[in-house]
Amino acid sequence: MKEPLVSVVIPAYNCAGTIRQAVESALAQDVDLEIIVIDDCSKDQLARVMEEYASNPVVFYVRNERNCGAAASRNYGVSLARGKYTAFLDADDWWEKGKLKKQLARLQESGCVLCGTARELVRPDGTRTGKVIPVKERITYRQLLRHNCINCSSVLIHTEVCRQFPMEHEEAHEDYLTWLRILQKYKTACAVNEPLLKYRLSSTGKSGSKLKSAKMTFRVYRCMGFGCGKSALCFLSYTVHGIFKYLGFWVDSLRRVC
Repeated sequence: MKEPLVSVVIPAYNCAGTIRQAVESALAQDVDLEIIVIDDCSKDQLARVMEEYASNPVVFYVRNERNCGAAASRNYGVSLARGKYTAFLDADDWWEKGKLKKQLARLQESGCVLCGTARELVRPDGTRTGKVIPVKERITYRQLLRHNCINCSSVLIHTEVCRQFPMEHEEAHEDYLTWLRILQKYKTACAVNEPLLKYRLSSTGKSGSKLKSAKMTFRVYRCMGFGCGKSALCFLSYTVHGIFKYLGFWVDSLRRVC
């Protein structure tokens, strides 16, 4: 079989209702790829849905022996990846056509090892909110410390780098921690400031509770080895950015209503 350029890693748990849209959006990308779906011991009909792709040579379905969480599932997917690049996609999100091709071009021209995109927020039922979260096309380590602007489902990264920095600490935002560690070494990441990711809002995920999410963010800074003082300063910046982000969301919503 031809070696893929990109390995798409999709951690999946009880997502039978959304996995098709995620997989189909990956299949619609105009690059050579493989799709690795890691089933984290789902209790719904996910396995039955994935049977629909059994004859597709680029879709691989793997089931964990035990439930181990999204971070470990992503790491397992990366260990199986054959592509030069790895792209992460959560099972309830999906991509616009051309996402990976635009990111590959951006990585090549910038020399960076990691590339994200802007994202559009969609409701749990998949309908669009019209709210787009932009991203800077050049992201420094210092900027990332103040605010996590890299969404996991938008990331395209060199597989070798991904293996050097596996996701750890499920009790924190493991993806944010990984991006910080990568940029601590490689200094900058790049992005395509287009909403090529459709990000599904949810109140049941790890970040559904704002208080829980805040605690997890503070834990990220502690896992980076920062003292209480530096962790508090980084957390303060995170809080301010969060307030402005959601204030902007509600202002835009009111404008549409009025």
